[in-house]
Amino acid sequence: MRDEGQPAFRAPPLSCDSHFHVFGPAEKYPYGADIRYQPPLAPLEDFLALARHLGCERFVFVQPSAYGRDNACMLDAMREVGTQKCRGIVDIDENAPDAGLARLNAAGVRGVRVNVNPIKPPEPGFSKTMLPRIERLDARCAELGWMLDFLTPGWLTQELLPAMRRLKARFTVAHMGMFLAKDGPRQPGFRQFLEFLRESGRGWVKFTGTYRMSVAPGFADAAPMARALIEAVPGRIIWGSDYPHLSFADKVGSVELFNLLGQWAPDDATRRKILVDNPQKLFGF
Repeated sequence: MRDEGQPAFRAPPLSCDSHFHVFGPAEKYPYGADIRYQPPLAPLEDFLALARHLGCERFVFVQPSAYGRDNACMLDAMREVGTQKCRGIVDIDENAPDAGLARLNAAGVRGVRVNVNPIKPPEPGFSKTMLPRIERLDARCAELGWMLDFLTPGWLTQELLPAMRRLKARFTVAHMGMFLAKDGPRQPGFRQFLEFLRESGRGWVKFTGTYRMSVAPGFADAAPMARALIEAVPGRIIWGSDYPHLSFADKVGSVELFNLLGQWAPDDATRRKILVDNPQKLFGF
């Protein structure tokens, strides 16, 4: 782990990193056919060293797009950590057999990704092509007590809000919905998203991947949006490092991103909610 300096605050006991990835050797864990980026080697031990540095003791592994629907690397890492300390979000076919889902559930899996390229340009009506998969996964997740985990560009997050309203399962939305921070918290899509989260008892939002929505020095333009979310739904926000930051790894550090939470939520009680209480409730630690 490169030296990024000390965190600006110490994570409270039982804090959770609720969104990160691990990448093993390519010869053991081959990448999928349609990779968006060349993944780095980011083994479990490197991530755990970072977690110790931040003070995180619980972990939610998220399947990276580079592995497609082959979850082997993540599941091996989860097995090493153990279900007392970790959970996982997989990518699977919506018609995967029940026995396979039961095995994943026993391994600590608690959700399925709905993952669209963050830089996909607007394509009005695209959300309709996603509905059959979303609806099938929703029914299965509701039955298992799992969640859906959305990562979509802001325009698509906005377009999916009517479908999210109909979901029976709980769901998370990564990167604050990925609305561009330069457009501020008053932009129509983000305002609708906030209102929707206030109304929905099943929707949760992730403080992750700030560098995907912000271009300002120190990510200052993301702060008003983060604070708007904290004011609206403090009991349904979770934090994740998004380690190892993939194509942004040379531009951003995990400690820097962790420190943002100290700026957005300066009081201990709110940070404890985001780092400990909320993930404990959502993931069933």
